[in-house]
Amino acid sequence: MIKKMPLAVTLLSLALLNIPVNAVEINITEGLPYVDVDVNGESVRIERIQDLNHKLTNSYTKTSRPAPPFSIQPFQPIKDIETVSELNVINFIKDEVNNNKGILLDARMPKWHNAGTIPGAINVPFSILASNKFIDQIFGLFGASKDGGNWNFSKAQTLLVFDNGPWCQQGVHAMKNLLKLGYPKSKIRYYRGGIQYWQILGLTTFTPKK
Repeated sequence: MIKKMPLAVTLLSLALLNIPVNAVEINITEGLPYVDVDVNGESVRIERIQDLNHKLTNSYTKTSRPAPPFSIQPFQPIKDIETVSELNVINFIKDEVNNNKGILLDARMPKWHNAGTIPGAINVPFSILASNKFIDQIFGLFGASKDGGNWNFSKAQTLLVFDNGPWCQQGVHAMKNLLKLGYPKSKIRYYRGGIQYWQILGLTTFTPKK
């Protein structure tokens, strides 16, 4: 006697047969499981943590900090500087950073950066941009050039600035310092979510080599 399987079970079995063995369950977006980027000659895969039970256990689980100084930042703290999302950051790394057209700038102090950052980011603390004798070298690395004592930003790279998150002011201070030095608003973007939102979404972080 042949026992008939319930229709629902049969359909589920057929569906499972069509799922690739290495299929990603938690995608970045529908149809986008991950993005491979180059970080100092090393391939790094940006993807989301695949553990459905994973929870953060670090300081980014905190909900409350003394404010000030840790006040909530406006969505657009500086007029005419675009605020971007995680997907914008990923596309920026893939399309701009990887092609030397843009710089992902971690504006936090080194202790934060060294504990983990977004793949492809370089650390230029906000305090360095306030007053630094090496600002000429820094801006030179950004692609700007001196023209008769004045800065020429026509070939300067776009900077995407981030810090710890919406409660952190380091990124905002960095942008204000850049503007004081003449860096154009059109070449600055701001990721307000910062490393906290990046980690909450389970996206890959990168620990710089010491």
